[in-house]
Amino acid sequence: MLSNLIIVLPIFALVLTGYAARRFGALGPTATREVNRFVVYLALPAMLFSIMAKADLEEIWQPDFILAFTAGCALVFGTTLLVRMRQGSHLADAAIDALNASYPNTGYMGFPLVLAVIGSAAMGATMIATILTACVLFAAAIVLIECALQTGSRRRDILRKTALALAKNPLLVAPALGALFMASGLSLPEILDSYLALLGGAASPCALVSLGLFLADNAGRNTSSSANNRVQAALVALKLVVQPAVTWVVAVPILALPSSVAYIAVLLAALPTGTGPFMLAEFYQREALLTSRVVLTTTVLSVATLSFYLAVAGSY
Repeated sequence: MLSNLIIVLPIFALVLTGYAARRFGALGPTATREVNRFVVYLALPAMLFSIMAKADLEEIWQPDFILAFTAGCALVFGTTLLVRMRQGSHLADAAIDALNASYPNTGYMGFPLVLAVIGSAAMGATMIATILTACVLFAAAIVLIECALQTGSRRRDILRKTALALAKNPLLVAPALGALFMASGLSLPEILDSYLALLGGAASPCALVSLGLFLADNAGRNTSSSANNRVQAALVALKLVVQPAVTWVVAVPILALPSSVAYIAVLLAALPTGTGPFMLAEFYQREALLTSRVVLTTTVLSVATLSFYLAVAGSY
């Protein structure tokens, strides 16, 4: 549990930094949106491009792991999306809620946790999970949100507007260009690699600071209700309990994967919600308060749930 706590503490420190900066006036009322725009338009695209451009096909082609991890994400994402829509949520909000329930924090927490628990042998699987989460799952949610927000009198107009919006979205364009670069077989020039590392390295810290800024802006806002609390509790349970359980069922009883592969897949699926859903909620001006609470709550509780899984599953 101590190793999990050491990994989680810097996350809270960054959120607290943003909160304090806003409460004490170091950053103004527009800071939340501007910091989030920096992440969406500059830092995160740089990180996504770098991840894809530097990926090694031989290293990331692990079909058993890909199937197990993707199945866990997809089943929880799809089920949450359908349930929230049946409950009356707008498609854009339902897509963000689905991300809340299925978007593990592989980039910020996955690498240090796996390195501490398993070692460098599992870095390839962690990279695959990061690509699937930050590129594929993220892209699916963006497509749904864009489709939901486009309006027009004819279906053709809606499709055209959606396609144009997707083509201009840096969170989709960047990984697509990175994949093309990877397919070319070229290596990133050292100066470009350093630039992307510096810019992309700011994505997670700035997203967490933005989360703190948002919480400070909404500190006096009382929107809690029994319905909101139930939704939040359900999303937290889906992320920390249901997603790893589904991943285990797919990996072990159904696919009969080797224990080492199943162990890593479930561990990564059990990670708390990353900042991706919050960034999208802010960027598309949807209700972000619920998302911010899910991110914080799952991160806090993951210290206990991850420790429990590691104790039950044993050593790698």
